[in-house]
Amino acid sequence: MNPGFDRAGAEARLRELGIPLGRKAGKLSGGQQAQVALTLALAKRPRLLVLDEPAASLDPVARREFMRSLVEAVADSDLTVLLSSHLVTEMERVCDHLVLLHQGRVRLAGEVDDLLADHRLLTGPRRDDTGPFDGLVCATHGQRHSNLLVRQPAAVPAHPRWESHPVSLEDLVLAYLQADGKAE
Repeated sequence: MNPGFDRAGAEARLRELGIPLGRKAGKLSGGQQAQVALTLALAKRPRLLVLDEPAASLDPVARREFMRSLVEAVADSDLTVLLSSHLVTEMERVCDHLVLLHQGRVRLAGEVDDLLADHRLLTGPRRDDTGPFDGLVCATHGQRHSNLLVRQPAAVPAHPRWESHPVSLEDLVLAYLQADGKAE
């Protein structure tokens, strides 16, 4: 067995979560199975933990509880977690740094707070010609309105018919994916 494995800590965490120690993993709920897997990974006391879609199959309540547990584990140690997920709204709650990969290329990378501050969503009258907007990442058009996600919003000229809104991480990720390689 791994000499660094923290069995006592793992058992204490499972008791705290209300997961019966004697129950076989296959008899546990999906959320409990995810918590057991996280507990076992943390009990090895790694410096780096790589998780690929760890909460994708969980219901919303179990997913939130799993992410809360993960954040607590990271806060209590010098553990770094590399988390891959398509659940962007969950990532906004737990991630400090984002690397967006698309078609084998890094499309966007940086501190989440900095990335959000560096982008704005502009909403205004439909405008098919989006040329004058420096830093345009992605434009979407409805019948009467256009939405432009722009980088470096200070460079965008103010216009009384255009409103500027903060972006969510999901807005940002989707805009870069929709841009399909046109924005850098």
